[in-house]
Amino acid sequence: MSRVIVFLFFIFSCNQNPKTTLQGIAFGTSYSVQYFSEDQIDYSIQLDSIFDLINNSMSTYIDTSIISRINNNEPVKVDNHFVNVFNTSKKMFDKTKGKFDPSIGILVNFWGFGPKFTNMPVDSLAIDNLKLLVGFEKFKIDDTNIILRPKNSFLDFNAIAKGYTVDLISGFLDDNNIENYLVEIGGELRAKGSNLSKKNSWIIGIDEPRYDDSQNIFITTELNNLSMATSGVYRKYKTDSNGRRYAHILDPISGIPARTNILSVSVISETCIEADAYATALHLMNIKEIEDFLDYNKDVSVYIIYENESRKMIGKAYNDF
Repeated sequence: MSRVIVFLFFIFSCNQNPKTTLQGIAFGTSYSVQYFSEDQIDYSIQLDSIFDLINNSMSTYIDTSIISRINNNEPVKVDNHFVNVFNTSKKMFDKTKGKFDPSIGILVNFWGFGPKFTNMPVDSLAIDNLKLLVGFEKFKIDDTNIILRPKNSFLDFNAIAKGYTVDLISGFLDDNNIENYLVEIGGELRAKGSNLSKKNSWIIGIDEPRYDDSQNIFITTELNNLSMATSGVYRKYKTDSNGRRYAHILDPISGIPARTNILSVSVISETCIEADAYATALHLMNIKEIEDFLDYNKDVSVYIIYENESRKMIGKAYNDF
């Protein structure tokens, strides 16, 4: 079950259309859902139900979840949410030429960023052996909804599940005729309509990448009927015995954490699940590779923040971000 703490606020705008804000904790991070409704309906119970569905399907931190049982080599049938995320992951795996790969979970654990970390020395031979279990082309769902996969491999949808949940909540609000809302889970978000209380579009801030946990806005953008996800190496990282940082974003090809001058990647796309996957995959590319990729994917808007040779932060926008 998800542990959700809900804070409920009603704010009346000048046009008497009140804004409801639901805030709490889910998936180990914070969430915020803001929406305008004349009926002032509190949807916190419905949100809690959605979080529980996703946790019970795809949380690698819950031993009884479907994905945990699969990773424990049990022949368990997957649910529709799992199928949806699996199929989208296949699509993104193909589009990014393997840069987005949920089968990398075995390496996520090895490097200490997953739920099954054991303190083992970093050994190139061990990494090579683990990489034999990585490669999403080796994973399939059969006609009975059973996952076919290499034994002892480890699926991990944490890089895409938040985006999928943002889409689910947005779809729920759409079904309930909510025309103006902003849904955000751990920095992944979708906006629709306008922020009626301020009488303008939803304005989204992208954080300046900082390792000291302070927060400053680097740039803002308007978001309307679109989704955005951001991937950064400055919030979640490990430090080795020599004080060197290594990021939680792992390269499925090399099997090691990303080493890059790119500090954050923000992606605007139609759906949040795809924006989430793109943000992870693009972070594993260098700037030239990102530019080449976006030349062939004009439907994706991107903003990257990177350090130049003088260690100065530079922001760069692509495809009308």
